[in-house]
Amino acid sequence: MNQPWPAPHADEPIVTRVSIPGSKSLTNRALVLAALADSPSTLHAPLVARDTSLMADALESLGARITRDDEAWRVTPIREFTNATVDCGLAGTVMRFVPIIAALSTGTTQFDGDPRAYERPMGATISALRELGATVEDDGRETLPFTVTGGPQVTGGRLEIDASASSQFVSALLLAGARLPSGLDLAHRGEALPSLPHIDMTVTELRRRGVQVDVSDSRWVVQPGPIHGVDLVIEPDLSNAGAFIAAALATGGSVAIANWPTETDQAGAAWLELVTAFGGRAERDGTDMVFHGPAELVGVDLDLHDVGELTPVVAALSALATSPSRLSGVAHLRGHETDRLAALRVEINRLGGDVTEFSDGLEIKPATLTGGEFLTYHDHRMAHAAAVLGLRVRGVTIENVETTSKTYPEFASTWLEMVNP
Repeated sequence: MNQPWPAPHADEPIVTRVSIPGSKSLTNRALVLAALADSPSTLHAPLVARDTSLMADALESLGARITRDDEAWRVTPIREFTNATVDCGLAGTVMRFVPIIAALSTGTTQFDGDPRAYERPMGATISALRELGATVEDDGRETLPFTVTGGPQVTGGRLEIDASASSQFVSALLLAGARLPSGLDLAHRGEALPSLPHIDMTVTELRRRGVQVDVSDSRWVVQPGPIHGVDLVIEPDLSNAGAFIAAALATGGSVAIANWPTETDQAGAAWLELVTAFGGRAERDGTDMVFHGPAELVGVDLDLHDVGELTPVVAALSALATSPSRLSGVAHLRGHETDRLAALRVEINRLGGDVTEFSDGLEIKPATLTGGEFLTYHDHRMAHAAAVLGLRVRGVTIENVETTSKTYPEFASTWLEMVNP
């Protein structure tokens, strides 16, 4: 069993420049579309991590061919589907995106994953597959494990779902929509959709490949037709950049993130506004975005509904602030790698914090924090939050820092180098 990882403490303001690996969200969308395309694609600077490797393995099991090297992945599309077994791990994109692709096949695909994956909501995907004409065997659980059998009866058309638990339910259907003979006319019916930037990203990537997508209020119409192969450079993952941006905020330092895109649909772009809320500032310097921390962190009142994945690091900063914070709009985080709201409350309070959980968020009051072990619950974002706290709180140790390999295999070594260059 791995020993708890001592989170490094920063005795001085951190001043550094960091190159962040490719976006997981963009890499996995690009892989899916490349596997469904009419010609090969090349993905430059893809993220090489557990979630993306699981996606590549899943698509290869269905019939794609992917040549992987350090600089680029080259994808030859699926020409003939095969019966397959897919390991989803704990990757939401794999467990939500790939079943729709499997429904395009006449074969049977078995889906399984990590034990925690059995707790993640899958009802919207399973019901959508059945409405489209696929057969899903899940023993009535609406979770992993399950099997999907598709066939020519899966033609697309009009479909309504409740995607209020995850925007991935919408993205999954949109990604495959152009390959359905009748296309897809998809409507969301339910509470407000979370993480809308991720759906915007999906639409952008479809249009980049020549797919016609019409968008109106909670409705997306994807016309049937070819998905063109592309030669694409994957943007750095701006959500993973969040921990490093937080290092500047927490220590009153300055951190430059290399190759920050001029236009992006990534949720992590919200850090440009979040730093201002905490009293810091951001400025572009060529291809870098430079984030400057304030002399003193102030509390925030934020609705993070559209950018929920940023919540753990935002909560860590809030626990270091000199005034109270309220983070709302993130009830859907209960269905992520862990129940992130409960986990943040328990772990920050374990260090002496003052965090109260409410229905869709957290209230965080100033408190004197002390060292101790911070549990990750196999959640990479929880490890990021703990690392940020460790910058200001001596003696923080992180249980299972290796969970960061899910989306950032070099996180721990890069973090150590940043704090102790």
